[in-house]
Amino acid sequence: MTDNVGTDPQYDEFADEFLDHARDGFYNAYVDRPACLDLLGDVDGRTVLDAACGPGLYAEELVARGARVLGLDQSPRMIELCHRRVPSGDFRVHELAEPLHWLPDASVDLILFALAMEYVDDRPAMLREFRRVLRPGGALVLSRLHPTGDWLRHGGSYFDVRVVEEVWSQGWRVRYWLAPLERTCDELADAGFLIERLREPRPRPDAAAVDPRRYERLSREPTGFLAIRAVPRPGD
Repeated sequence: MTDNVGTDPQYDEFADEFLDHARDGFYNAYVDRPACLDLLGDVDGRTVLDAACGPGLYAEELVARGARVLGLDQSPRMIELCHRRVPSGDFRVHELAEPLHWLPDASVDLILFALAMEYVDDRPAMLREFRRVLRPGGALVLSRLHPTGDWLRHGGSYFDVRVVEEVWSQGWRVRYWLAPLERTCDELADAGFLIERLREPRPRPDAAAVDPRRYERLSREPTGFLAIRAVPRPGD
């Protein structure tokens, strides 16, 4: 196993399948999206950067709630799907750890970074760019795989920061970083953020009728996601 994830757009080859999966899938539709949208709060009239925008499912909802949406993703196919799904959005192919050269300082109100931190090798550089483009009073909302769930699946030391490869149930092979919660907190702090809220999302109540087994398990075990709302540290 290599010591980095690399810049290949891993999701590109199964982007269309991912859209079908995530649109109504249990983990995305009933756990992660509701948690992230709740932490973003009122977006009406605000400019939101949807970093790692995927096929546009979050962007679609943000536009419906009155936001102006900018989006980026490493996958060209994901960006094609975004343009099709949200014609009013401004989407572009972009490597996450590269500078956001088209965005001026303090130019966006909110940043959404859902379930993608694990795929970035240079997370500190990326988070510093997020801090740069946020306006005063703005916020970054990110979600990531729950580190406890990662550890339970992969074993070893919970505190080791390492790259793993995993084949998901759909046959998708993905490569990503494992890191303890303290590493995520440290990286946010080093980039000039303060954590305002941290949540361990449980499924929405209506998810019980969709998949009772998963609903029961994710309602009692930390094997799903973390969601964080972080704000710029004053004076930085």
